[in-house]
Amino acid sequence: MKSTVKMPRVAETTDEVVVEAWLVEVGSTVKEGDPIMRVETDKVSVDVPAPIGGTLVEQLVSPEEVIVAGAGIAVFES
Repeated sequence: MKSTVKMPRVAETTDEVVVEAWLVEVGSTVKEGDPIMRVETDKVSVDVPAPIGGTLVEQLVSPEEVIVAGAGIAVFES
């Protein structure tokens, strides 16, 4: 079953982040909690954990892209 993963809120002072890098490639299998991407707020860099386990099917955002909490970031298949 495919599931769209949404960007969690990673900072209390802002909902907007910049994608720094993907830490897993399409086709990779991850466990719940594994870091899948790194984002930057106005103050820090934060690793975003996978909220579910499965195979990364599609990356919906690109490095340097500005995204907000709640936006779709990836599609996983479990």
